[in-house]
Amino acid sequence: MNGNATTTHRNVALLSVASLMAPLITTSEEIDLRLKPVLARLKLPTGLLQRVAGVYERRNWGPNETFDDAAVKAGKIALKEAGIKPSDVGLLINTSVTRKHLEPSVAVRIHHGLGLPSSAINFDIANACLGFVNGMTLAAQLIDSGQIKYAVIIDGEDADEIQTNTIDRLGRPGIKRKDFMSEFASLTLGSGAAAAVLGPADAHPGGHRILGGVTRAATQFNGLCVGSVDGMFTDAKALLKGGMELVVSAWTEAKRDWSWSNMDRYIVHQVSDVHTNAIVKATGMDKTKVPLTYPTLGNVGPASIPITLSQEASKLQPGNRVLLMGVGSGLNTAMMELVW
Repeated sequence: MNGNATTTHRNVALLSVASLMAPLITTSEEIDLRLKPVLARLKLPTGLLQRVAGVYERRNWGPNETFDDAAVKAGKIALKEAGIKPSDVGLLINTSVTRKHLEPSVAVRIHHGLGLPSSAINFDIANACLGFVNGMTLAAQLIDSGQIKYAVIIDGEDADEIQTNTIDRLGRPGIKRKDFMSEFASLTLGSGAAAAVLGPADAHPGGHRILGGVTRAATQFNGLCVGSVDGMFTDAKALLKGGMELVVSAWTEAKRDWSWSNMDRYIVHQVSDVHTNAIVKATGMDKTKVPLTYPTLGNVGPASIPITLSQEASKLQPGNRVLLMGVGSGLNTAMMELVW
């Protein structure tokens, strides 16, 4: 059976969204320089990251910085901006792809760092690049049900290790063009952190209402993008084709319940020029309403959507309609409407 899962929320608002940029900048020209011998051997031109992906820079953490420390800092900023005390938080969801170990959860480190009460539920949600939106949906459902009052959704990503491992591996003898292209997407990844605070809309009339949205799965494509700290390996053409089929199916069916053809802003997951242009063309959305962060930040995984929303927030006006949307490896897609 094919179809969307549709969710609506009655009384939930986004109270704040904050982002924290990693301080070090790695340019695509620097990566080209490190890959110069293999590019020459494979007869590939320099500038592929800029021309094909549209990624000119990405961020990296400093030697004494960690993704979970950054997530804690982002969470503290979001709580302060929302005017919510840590003691009032009933739920913390960490959505980071990055993790130092299998257990305990990343959430426990962040829960402790934020000084949340022992009554605050905390756990990780991992769903590739859609984790943050999934976390917002789950938190909104718990707020609507009255189980909790305030939730923090948080994400910290560290692309440093996978970036180093990929460049080292591509420089080894025996690497062929198809090997290089299967790891090309790894070179677009960047580091960063973001956090959002959700709460009841009736208690915060100045908040941004979360109306709901849809999700849809196409898990027959589960092998097209597989990643770990060692590397991310993709079948780029098949991934783009499958992803666009999934987005178009979800978008078309969503028209029965939602009207998203003329939003004030489309906050899409930040991947590349190719991916963004394909989504814009497939849905017919106005590209001038699609802010981009991947040219200077790269693909920051689940943190990409909240980082982009955070950077765009100052330009939004009360009443603006905003659609968060993306595709995650696996494949899954999610779309969520907010009223600013």
